[in-house]
Amino acid sequence: MSLLLASTVGSLGVAVGSVAVLEPGDKISFRRGACLSALGFIFFLSLFDFLNHMALRTRTGSRIRKKYHLTSPDVLEISNKVVSAVQAALSCVTGSIVCMWSCTRSFLHASHFMSEAYAWFGASYFFYDIWSMYRVHASISEHKKDQKSDAGHIVNVRLYLKEQPVIVMHHLFIGSFGFLIIVYLRGGLGDCIFGFVYLMELSTPFVSMRGILSRLKMKSTQLYVTNGLIMIGTFFICRVAMFPYLCYLYSELVGLPYFEAIMALPRGCKISIAILLLPQMYWFVLMVLGAIKVFSLKTNKQQNGNTSLNSSCGNNKSIKRLNGKLHS
Repeated sequence: MSLLLASTVGSLGVAVGSVAVLEPGDKISFRRGACLSALGFIFFLSLFDFLNHMALRTRTGSRIRKKYHLTSPDVLEISNKVVSAVQAALSCVTGSIVCMWSCTRSFLHASHFMSEAYAWFGASYFFYDIWSMYRVHASISEHKKDQKSDAGHIVNVRLYLKEQPVIVMHHLFIGSFGFLIIVYLRGGLGDCIFGFVYLMELSTPFVSMRGILSRLKMKSTQLYVTNGLIMIGTFFICRVAMFPYLCYLYSELVGLPYFEAIMALPRGCKISIAILLLPQMYWFVLMVLGAIKVFSLKTNKQQNGNTSLNSSCGNNKSIKRLNGKLHS
């Protein structure tokens, strides 16, 4: 456990130290970037394993698992969500630094090294997360004793890709093509826009918290409802409305009407926006439908409870009247 903790803290510390000496306008060399990617893999993998070790192999973890009746798949799922929230926090810190530096100087041309640095470091997360989500999926299958043979691993992979096609494609796109755009294919574009893209992760901690609360059997709590509302609000602002807002800022900058400015964008840029935006809209619709379902269930329970209470009160009154007649 100490080795995992040292690996987690050390990899992040070395990554921060390797870029702390740079000036804001510096570029990340391929050698430094490759080191950042390797450190990113070490960090996310070590953090995931450390959290699993804490939950599965320590007394404190055992007490927590017994208290909330957590299975091994539950633990893996919670660990995955915590790592996701940590990555989101790092992304938001990066986005804040980049926006404060670049957007206040030039919307289209000012750059900050943190944008490229985190593209190298953070790209590793998306490939790690594909593996981590598969670990959760495989653990659920093993827990249900659905797959036991070696062939079961192939079946698990197929089922995993069938059940999670959107998130897997999203991660592959961001980790590969998105990385290439920020580091190599930006065509002289500055980092302000990419800073906003990093800030899309602001909603992720609330998405992760929803998954964690669900595993802890806390769906009926006020905390779950409050977190869900915040999640939907931040998701809409940071992942759905952000792209139209950036297009508006661009139209104001170039002095063109809104839709003309969008049509004037390079084809690759428009395709990239569509690939990024469409999954966000899909997930947002799912979130809204889920929220409607939760509130509908709560409303039905309250109505059923009131009906039962009124029925009980009515029966009590009838019994009292009957007793009164018998005594008279």
